[in-house]
Amino acid sequence: AKTTFTDPGSVPQSAVPMESVRRKMGPEGTLSMCSQCQTFKPPFSHHCRICNRCISRMDHHCPWMNNCVGAGNMKHFCLFLIYTWTCSAFSLCLLGWNYFFCATEECVFTPMLTQLVRVMTLLSTGAFLFTSSMIMNVCYGLMTGIGTIDRLKKKAINSMNESDEEPVPLEDVFGIAGYHTWPFPVDPIFVDYDKVMGYSTPQRLLREQMKEDSGTVVGGDNYSYAPSYAPSYVASTAIHVGPRSDAPSYAQV
Repeated sequence: AKTTFTDPGSVPQSAVPMESVRRKMGPEGTLSMCSQCQTFKPPFSHHCRICNRCISRMDHHCPWMNNCVGAGNMKHFCLFLIYTWTCSAFSLCLLGWNYFFCATEECVFTPMLTQLVRVMTLLSTGAFLFTSSMIMNVCYGLMTGIGTIDRLKKKAINSMNESDEEPVPLEDVFGIAGYHTWPFPVDPIFVDYDKVMGYSTPQRLLREQMKEDSGTVVGGDNYSYAPSYAPSYVASTAIHVGPRSDAPSYAQV
């Protein structure tokens, strides 16, 4: 249920590039723009035709969950796979133990019970194999930093060896609330929400700029500061119609 009803990381219409991305690209850089949503398209995000929205760090659209799997609900999807795999393995062990080691007089399997055991064994085996495959797929994506959609695209053009993506830190999936919260379906708390999602918003840029200007001291790396042009960037995003001279150009993908 958490995977189904949790926002997978929908990119809002007000999404803007992070300051680190803008500095890396420079004023003449080209940033991606979704041709369907007509908004900024963060790195590793994709437009889901079923959900009709862009998803940050989208892995795939899961028909079983009726939702996309992205940066926002990856933890819940991983827990769903682990829970299902554990239950399937336990049921197989329980059925096998009671069926093959049934040697007492009280242990009698009627024809109906025998058929039920066979059906449950078939279902448990199928769920075990399917979830095992999905767990390996998710682990491979986290270790390589390449999601399912990106991996299929790279394999289609035979460019897997040219990949330079970095592994996804577990803190960007399970959060920093503590290791004791990782096995439970609670929403993760990220160190840098903008970094995990791959975008920021003018409001967040302005808020961080006001904190910096007011001299607020924030410890650690839990906050990323906005540039000095944040207020003007917010204003231009809100009321400016034409392109800005210092803004990077957008390429529709």
